[in-house]
Amino acid sequence: MQTSDEKREERTRALARRADAFAVHGPTAGERLAAHGLDFLSPTEGAIVSGFAAIRDEIDPALLLARLQGEGYQLALPVMQGKGKALLFRAWAPGDEMGKVQWGIAEPLPDKPQLEPDIVLVPLLAFDEAGYRLGYGGGFYDRSLEQLRAVKPVIAVGIAYDELKVDAVPHLHYDQPLDWVLTPSGPLRCSGT
Repeated sequence: MQTSDEKREERTRALARRADAFAVHGPTAGERLAAHGLDFLSPTEGAIVSGFAAIRDEIDPALLLARLQGEGYQLALPVMQGKGKALLFRAWAPGDEMGKVQWGIAEPLPDKPQLEPDIVLVPLLAFDEAGYRLGYGGGFYDRSLEQLRAVKPVIAVGIAYDELKVDAVPHLHYDQPLDWVLTPSGPLRCSGT
């Protein structure tokens, strides 16, 4: 187990690594994600997949989500409910009108139905082989995955540049591990799952 201070220090380093990876790969990273798809998960027909709307220099899953829609998956995006709360997930399709919230994040509008995803694509700053990820520090995805996993089996897939892999991510008891990480090079199964 690691401390919050170690997480903060690693977050600073990870932000710099991600900015460098974005500068090198730009939009081609998203194209490579889409080329892989999610067939490696062998998902059930009609599975609900929650993606995310990329901000800043996050790897953009938009082309992957468009591919998944074409393959018949239901799509959702996360919606923030407030500090210290789990995300909720609303139905979404490419081209839908979106609302902008804190940090410039785009979210589905409130008229979209709430869904419980089977697969959650998770943004991150760093990841390790065990499946631990470093996020922005709000705990939104950890709370959400814990809540969803209490109801049904849910697969968490980190979406990341290859350069964000580290030997060990500082983590605490409440951190929810990923099952897989999808990078431009391909899928990696996490050893802790």
